[in-house]
Amino acid sequence: MNLFGDVSGAKPFLKWAGGKRQLIPAIQQALPADFERKVTTYVEPFIGGGAVMFWMLQHYRSITTAIINDINPDLTTAYQVIKEQPEELIKQLAAMQAEYYALIGEDVRREFFDKIRAEFNTRTLDSLRNTCLLIFLNKTCFNGLYRVNSKSKFNVPFGKYEKPLICDSATIRANSHLLSRVTILTGDFSETLKHISGRAFFYFDPPYKPLSTTASFNAYVSEVFNDESQQRLANFCRTLDEQEHYWLLSNSDVKNTDADNHYFDDLYDGFNIRRIQASRNINSKGTERGKISELLISNYQGVPELI
Repeated sequence: MNLFGDVSGAKPFLKWAGGKRQLIPAIQQALPADFERKVTTYVEPFIGGGAVMFWMLQHYRSITTAIINDINPDLTTAYQVIKEQPEELIKQLAAMQAEYYALIGEDVRREFFDKIRAEFNTRTLDSLRNTCLLIFLNKTCFNGLYRVNSKSKFNVPFGKYEKPLICDSATIRANSHLLSRVTILTGDFSETLKHISGRAFFYFDPPYKPLSTTASFNAYVSEVFNDESQQRLANFCRTLDEQEHYWLLSNSDVKNTDADNHYFDDLYDGFNIRRIQASRNINSKGTERGKISELLISNYQGVPELI
């Protein structure tokens, strides 16, 4: 029996920049050949929107333990509320959706949005209210982004959506069922190692290294995930390798803009590095969206050529 699955409809409840839903086929191909025989623990230290986690826990019956983590407390609080208080959250979101739908006119809706954003940014809300407002803002803001400034204030402007689905009760209930056996942590990625026993599989989806000075988007928290952080993550991956845990990591491919840039090839020297094709869909300019090379890096043999 699948301890997490037996539930359809579990999927990301937020639109999250850098979501990995489109890469799941490539990630599936890149799993260890003996994954289902040897892996019982799944760990995702940068959970984000959770597309890979929701898919993994529904498709692999060998997984009996799962641990997710993020440094963003708004995000991990939302996972916890969905896990523990789904019906209360649905009730609040349904009421907010009805109130929003009743507003006529862009200016009136923008004023309501700004009021909710200001309340969210007070940072004085209980977990349930904070999660309700987070989901509302995510569904009604420009491009469905989560972004904060250096003071941890949500600063994405109003989005012009006629009838956004603010209360997705079916997804919330399915997610709550799946998350009931998931450990949810808030903190640095390295802390996840303290919570596992036996051989684990780690999937890392950190804030990507920018391909240019204008292409950076990793403002999920006020702290910056810079080259020092990338180095720390690589060192952590080497520690996992020494302890015989499996890991798979996604990141940008700096060779997209500079063929002579060997940053990740050097940083993960000795490990398996493959380049896959992914769609760029975060750029504000439609002409600059499209296919782009990304990296899948792992510490085990047998990753097939994906392109």
